Amino acid sequence: MAMTNEEVFEKVQEVLVDALGVDDDEVTPTATLTNDLGAESIDFLDIVFRLEQAFEIKIEQGELFPDNVLQDEEYVKDGQVTDKGLSELKARMPHADFAEFEKDPAVDKVGEIFTVDAVVKFVQSKLS
Repeated sequence: MAMTNEEVFEKVQEVLVDALGVDDDEVTPTATLTNDLGAESIDFLDIVFRLEQAFEIKIEQGELFPDNVLQDEEYVKDGQVTDKGLSELKARMPHADFAEFEKDPAVDKVGEIFTVDAVVKFVQSKLS
């Protein structure tokens, strides 16, 4: 039986509360993992592991949180994600909303793409 959006959200919320030591009410759909919930790079590995366990899915390295994009000079120039870099991020993260990031694609704002809602949409795509 397919899970509803609400059921997926609740399970993702549990995972993030456990992984990041935050309160339930902090884990809202628009909360960013880094700025709002305090996730650091090491936490992303833990989150992936916990999501795999909670939903019984396999998440390949770099699938949920793309790696190597920001280290590529083709994708980043002068502290900004290039158009090509933005296209690459969008291709790798169809579950994320880039509307706000596109207005100011500064490298230091990439973390704002990783919202709770993006994680929920990613999990839903893996379950379907």
